Amino acid sequence: MANSIRRIMIAEVPTLAIDLVEFHENSSVLNDEYIAHRLGLIPLRYQAVDSLKGGNDIQGAFLPMRECVCYERCPRCSVEFELEVNYDKENAKRPEGERDMPITITSKDLKSNNECVSPAHFLNEEEADEAHDEGISIVKIGPGQCLKLKAVARMGVAKEHAKWSPVAVATYRFWPVITINEELCATLTLEQKQELVDCCPDRILELDEVTGKLIEAENAWELATYTEDLRVTQNTMKKRPEDDDFISCVQSKDKFIFQVETTGAIDADEILMASLRVLKDRLNYLAQEVE
Repeated sequence: MANSIRRIMIAEVPTLAIDLVEFHENSSVLNDEYIAHRLGLIPLRYQAVDSLKGGNDIQGAFLPMRECVCYERCPRCSVEFELEVNYDKENAKRPEGERDMPITITSKDLKSNNECVSPAHFLNEEEADEAHDEGISIVKIGPGQCLKLKAVARMGVAKEHAKWSPVAVATYRFWPVITINEELCATLTLEQKQELVDCCPDRILELDEVTGKLIEAENAWELATYTEDLRVTQNTMKKRPEDDDFISCVQSKDKFIFQVETTGAIDADEILMASLRVLKDRLNYLAQEVE
């Protein structure tokens, strides 16, 4: 089930992405196809006027192109962007010391016809502060060069093309269940307890300085890697091989830790909720077909 959610996050959560580019003028160093490919990979963020969440209810706001009844495109199934940057015109507005430098065209230059849809220029404010450009770089132009185009964004899923994937990274791992047998640990010396603490490369155990008891580290759930070092070390301390372990660290069967890094198009928690909705729809469909 956890892997199903991960795969849905990657490939089946719908997002917006530029799918069609009409070039009116391109005298930059990159050809049309190269720029169109770059535009397609710019994450687009839908945010309703009355919402603080990115990507909230994108399926309610847009229809897939194949399901829309319009002739070519309409606001219900697409969003149009316009971009026009002329070096000579823009260079005249720059400070005197920057006029010999090329101009970088970024995602900030894309003008949307839908106030709720805009490029996700940066993931967060920290990234924006560290960036040298105002957005995602598309191409640089010099004297006499110009780029003018119209781009059309549509809703889709990454199963069709990777540009619609809302995540850059989506992984999960099992939640660690750490059990400390207090009765058996009481038979160990402080040196043996310290040896158990030190033998764990992931440092999931600590020795309480006041009580002298072994305790679970505060962030053990994040550190646990299920190495064999702890098992091997405590086996040498047992009186008989068949005795219970002093400490056990096993993987939970029903609890997982997900790590999701978004492209900026949708917030991480919204991606999780959307993937659960997709999974629920799939299971309902399967149940109907079986009946």
